[in-house]
Amino acid sequence: MQISLKWVNELVTIERTDLEYLIEKLTFGGFEVEEILQVEINNQKTISLDISATANRSDTLSIQGISTEIAALLNTPSKISKYSIKNLNWKEQIDSLCSFVANQNDYSRFLAITVENVTNFTIPEWLKQKLIYSGITPVNNLLDFQNYLLLETGYPFEFYDLDKIYSKLKTSKFNLIITNQKNDEEFFANNNLKYNLNSSILTVRANELPLSIAGIISNKDFCYSNTTKSLLIEASIFNSTKIRQQSRMLGLRTDRSARYEKSIKDSNLVESLYRLISLLKISNPNLTCKLHTVSQTFKQNLHPISLRYKTINEILGPVKESSNNGLTSITTDTITNYLDRLNFTYTFNNSKLIWKVDIPYLRSEDITREIDLIEEIGRLHGFNNFLTRLPKIKTIGIEDYSYQTRKRITSCLLNLGFTELIHYSLVNQTTFLNNSIPLINSLLNDCSNLRSSLLPNLLKTIQENLKQGNSSIEGFEYGHIFSGSSLPEFQEKEYIAGIFGSLKIKRTWSEAPKSLTWFEGKGKMEQFFKQLNILIYWKIYSSSKYSQLLHPYCTAELYLQNQTNLGVFGQIHPILAKKLNVSPELYLFEFDFEQIKNQIQTNKLSIYQEYSFYPKIVKDLSFIIHQNISFEEIREILYSNGTKFLVQINLLDEYRGNSIPENHTSLCLQLIFQSNEKTLQNKEVESTINNLQLLLTKKFNATIRL
Repeated sequence: MQISLKWVNELVTIERTDLEYLIEKLTFGGFEVEEILQVEINNQKTISLDISATANRSDTLSIQGISTEIAALLNTPSKISKYSIKNLNWKEQIDSLCSFVANQNDYSRFLAITVENVTNFTIPEWLKQKLIYSGITPVNNLLDFQNYLLLETGYPFEFYDLDKIYSKLKTSKFNLIITNQKNDEEFFANNNLKYNLNSSILTVRANELPLSIAGIISNKDFCYSNTTKSLLIEASIFNSTKIRQQSRMLGLRTDRSARYEKSIKDSNLVESLYRLISLLKISNPNLTCKLHTVSQTFKQNLHPISLRYKTINEILGPVKESSNNGLTSITTDTITNYLDRLNFTYTFNNSKLIWKVDIPYLRSEDITREIDLIEEIGRLHGFNNFLTRLPKIKTIGIEDYSYQTRKRITSCLLNLGFTELIHYSLVNQTTFLNNSIPLINSLLNDCSNLRSSLLPNLLKTIQENLKQGNSSIEGFEYGHIFSGSSLPEFQEKEYIAGIFGSLKIKRTWSEAPKSLTWFEGKGKMEQFFKQLNILIYWKIYSSSKYSQLLHPYCTAELYLQNQTNLGVFGQIHPILAKKLNVSPELYLFEFDFEQIKNQIQTNKLSIYQEYSFYPKIVKDLSFIIHQNISFEEIREILYSNGTKFLVQINLLDEYRGNSIPENHTSLCLQLIFQSNEKTLQNKEVESTINNLQLLLTKKFNATIRL
């Protein structure tokens, strides 16, 4: 909003106020000065400020409103204009004739007057200059009066040609009503565009004749022109929410609707209407006006707000004028002075140091709580005049066990080469899982469902990185997933999920880089749980939840010792990998965070065993075996028959190639023997190895490789 300081000076004395000081006060008061403009008229220069106000301060969107605010900020008395004194009797007469409308939320006040004998549209020279100062080019017709009143008082008026209404109705008597259109209707607006109105659009009507879309735009058939002799002037206050809904529905926004969207109040509506009639009479001395329609809704009684001195000091803190003897708070007299400057009525309890403040109706939208009043005190005193201090905290806080567990898991995954990722918990309907929960009032299609798994978003991240030419990443994420089909069944649980495996790395210097195999990925998961000191069991995957996401033959479920399901680990489904154009050697996992936390808490007492003083003997055992035989079964057989000295079995290598029979695989195991009682002899270990080889040959029909 562009305001002229010369115009403001007519309402509050700022002639001797330094411009920089004024701008500083406005800025700290919440009104940002966008630009300083110099406007020249008749070889005279004047300064105008382009000011932007916050959305909840509709009371300052006029010269009168911003002048009142400047007076409060500068502690300067406001000047009372002459016309505001003259119209007091006029306001009393209108209020006495006003009819109250109950249960009406679309508008708060509606006034209409008829004006006749309008013969001269010429605007005074001083009015023309004020429009120019404010960045508006005069057109020397009734629009200038509308623009001027909008600038000066903040109220948008609508003008209709009264003779055209009489001609259309074929009578001089009609009722003005505000109503919703019952049937579809075509409306020809004064912007030369047609709009189709439905039952949700509010219109102003003369009997059944639509004069305007309420608060937005008038009918083309009843616009005033240079030949207009009589006017119907509408002065109304419409509900801001209703106007926003209509504007959005019609795709139409005007200067008038933009003002209503700010939720203006009717506190000075009658005075503004009187001001308009006074301006029209300057060039039309024989002008006559009659009150046509007056109605308003019942206003809610505003309850006083308690403002406590203790709370003010807790929020704002000490002032900068604190003495060397200690910190000083803002005084009660200063606060009382600020309430007077804001034109708030109040009572003060001197013993309890509490103000009971009655908020003016004009400020009822932005001041509803005690904290809003404290903000007003801070604005007038200047937030820069309070000391900025960091709070003295003795302890940062206590880490709960959930946070400690998350730190431990994060450390383990970072050590394994993972990167932590974060995604939205809202997903679209085209997810890889069909059991996501739809939202009733979603704002976007991409955020219309609650996720039932963390894995789809991880896959999308891999896909997007590859599309952008980036390398694949190995990442993990903590997040909440949702399940259930109806309100009583809905559940929310925290899970941890991850994705890895598509990066090709060298195993030896002589080999080309290769992606992880399923067994190597499984080993990485075992290493993860080993770091957490959690013993897990692997079982064949039997559920259908991840059937479209994970490989049907390379997926397993993980269980704890107490047979509690921990989660799932598997390779990406080959069809999905091809569809997303990602590597088929991707491996995914999703575990229940709560179960991991509980198990870690159960195992929090570490058990140590004495280290053996005797050396280890390490032997390798290579053999070819059918691929349907699980490694777990092989390991159990070896442990049970390898004597008590076989302490550890490690899988060194798994190989399939042209030299290996079909449906078979070559395994190389590392067997570690150690005793706590003596030094083992090679012949003892060799004898055990021979027995194990014979056992593998007979039990599994394995072929020993030398």
